[in-house]
Amino acid sequence: MPAYQKLILITGVSRGLGRALTEEFIRLGHTVVGCGRSEKEIARLRKQFPAPNDFSVVDVADDSQVAAWAKRILQSHAAPDLLLNNAALINRNAPLWKVSAQEFSDVIDVNIKGVANVIRHFVPAMIKRGRGVIVNFSSGWGRSTDAEVAPYCATKWAVEGLTQSLAQELPPGLAAVPLNPGIINTDMLQSCFAGGASNYPAPAEWAKSAAPFLLKINSADNGRQLTAPV
Repeated sequence: MPAYQKLILITGVSRGLGRALTEEFIRLGHTVVGCGRSEKEIARLRKQFPAPNDFSVVDVADDSQVAAWAKRILQSHAAPDLLLNNAALINRNAPLWKVSAQEFSDVIDVNIKGVANVIRHFVPAMIKRGRGVIVNFSSGWGRSTDAEVAPYCATKWAVEGLTQSLAQELPPGLAAVPLNPGIINTDMLQSCFAGGASNYPAPAEWAKSAAPFLLKINSADNGRQLTAPV
């Protein structure tokens, strides 16, 4: 067991980085509360990792769902020590003018509004307690750009700006940081890179170094643009 068992909240635990981090943090002796949209995968996580871990079916783009989730978690577990806004979507590769209005909205709703919804309903409890770290997952495409992923780039640049502003609003003892997780072979990367994604580390491999890195972030890092080790 770690010297201090942390309560870690992760969005998007159904697959990819969120799933890998969930498994690694629990392996390290911490408690994870997480959400995802897949009922099947959430049921699998509940069976694999029972209480005190807690997994819920939540669409972070729906503010009412996040509000209900936060109310339950804050009553049963208290405020998280580490909040990881990981849930995200990427558009199918296409020039911006060929991305439908609905697909564009879906990316915006999860990647920006979803982050704000989770902050809105969990951060006040962290402020009241006087400590905690908020990590909003950005991307290399939140600090650079590429063709055919304009909606995704726009959201990740927004996450960078949103987090920098949030960092200036938090009281002492808390931190908010944007994190570029690096290039990892996830379903999302495969949608962009196709077979080239296999040249990059798998999520489980990445989590071995990323989890300890995330656990070390503290109030002194508030506002820093961070990049996870790969």
